[in-house]
Amino acid sequence: MTFTRRSFIRSAAVALAASAFCPPLARGAAAQAKIRVGSCSLSLDKAKEAGLEGVQVWAGGAADVLDIHKPETRARYKAQMAATGLPVCSFMMGLLNQFPFATDPRAPAWLAQAIDAAKDLGVDNILVAFFGKGDLQHNRQVKEAEFAETVKRLREAAPRAKDAGVSLAVENMLSAEQNLRLLDAVNHEAVSLYYDVYNTGRSMGYDSPAEIRSLKGRISQIHYKNGPKYLDDDKAYFESVSAAIREIGYSGWIILETSSPSKDGVADARRNGAFVRACFA
Repeated sequence: MTFTRRSFIRSAAVALAASAFCPPLARGAAAQAKIRVGSCSLSLDKAKEAGLEGVQVWAGGAADVLDIHKPETRARYKAQMAATGLPVCSFMMGLLNQFPFATDPRAPAWLAQAIDAAKDLGVDNILVAFFGKGDLQHNRQVKEAEFAETVKRLREAAPRAKDAGVSLAVENMLSAEQNLRLLDAVNHEAVSLYYDVYNTGRSMGYDSPAEIRSLKGRISQIHYKNGPKYLDDDKAYFESVSAAIREIGYSGWIILETSSPSKDGVADARRNGAFVRACFA
């Protein structure tokens, strides 16, 4: 992953803010592993209450102007970031699961809007989603036409992303080998992989630790989730995944895309976050 001066400065600020509320043991463990833990389901104030360090937010639904591109939306997030001391660490373009990046004529404009909004908010990662209707594989075979168009559109968007200090992180159901083919075809430093350890290891049955090792240097952000359970209910699996992440020297965000078994979102995020930190202690 390429780090910009802006992302370095923001990372330092986040570390200082996090030190104010993270327990000393957890703070030391997180610093040692250079891992920050965020959420894609909590608001900034709830994430702070849960002891997390940032949030991933939705870019918005299908419209001429994405919600995240609206000045009033960005102003609201800026106010929340200032109030909590936490950052928005990435955008999630989930609308592309219903309106695929490879085939919807509006998708390139949406991505351009997200890039511009990310620059304004100091966000350096955009999750470009390929699930549902946007899936790039069928029965583990690449959909070649959609694959080729995805490469084309990412190549076109990459220079804008680079200028904004943003990584376009593709998240999909492809294998590591297929994703390396995709990244190599795009061949641009502003395009990376968003790796979801549940989608790969549980939904698709790939060997996630081996995949992570083969993707060294290509992963810019990571999702941890475990269906309707807590992460520590599958302790051995997440310990093996975390070991591989440590081995490749990954330094960045692990985002909790987790459910709330107890129906207390803050408490459950606190438990899952503590488990992630323990994995990297």
